[in-house]
Amino acid sequence: MPLSLWLSLAAVCAMGAMSPGPSLALVLRHTLGGGRLPGVAAALAHALGVGFYALLTVWGLGALIVRFPMLFQAITWGGAAYLAWLGVKALRAGRGGALHASAMATSRRQAAREGMLVALGNPKLILFFIALLSQFVTPEMSLVAKALVVLTAMVIDGGWYVLVAVGLSHSRVLPWLQARAHWLNRITGVLLLALALRVVVGPIA
Repeated sequence: MPLSLWLSLAAVCAMGAMSPGPSLALVLRHTLGGGRLPGVAAALAHALGVGFYALLTVWGLGALIVRFPMLFQAITWGGAAYLAWLGVKALRAGRGGALHASAMATSRRQAAREGMLVALGNPKLILFFIALLSQFVTPEMSLVAKALVVLTAMVIDGGWYVLVAVGLSHSRVLPWLQARAHWLNRITGVLLLALALRVVVGPIA
């Protein structure tokens, strides 16, 4: 995979990880309730769940492109519509959303279990990955390239939420983010809408 294509993949995976939602709320709750280590445990377990869905998506997309190109196109448009919905939801979130999650008493084991369950219990991740990875997966893609796609999604997801957990373990960070939540939501919403449009236009060359 050329470096320029991988950088595009990394950018869209980062946008997916950074979008507000239940995963961010989960990491926030466990970090505020148990400190840095439970937050990191939730982040890493969530990344494993994301990697599982990314693996299923990469395997399935290659076969779908070859056997049912029209069905693949329809599912891709459905994924783009989901991205657009996420973008509109972020734009309408204002100052609310996951940045105001409450704390909870927690442990590393509980945080890891819930991190995995939140990822695996969210079938919308499949739509999200179809929309994202359809830009990069081809029928002739090698096993190494597919593994690189999955690892990229896992490392970026885990890296982002670990960064959130470490950052929020410092008491001054969360109030700073909460004060600027409306701008974070607006930026995320615009970028998600732009990504949805890019998916509709066609694969990244």
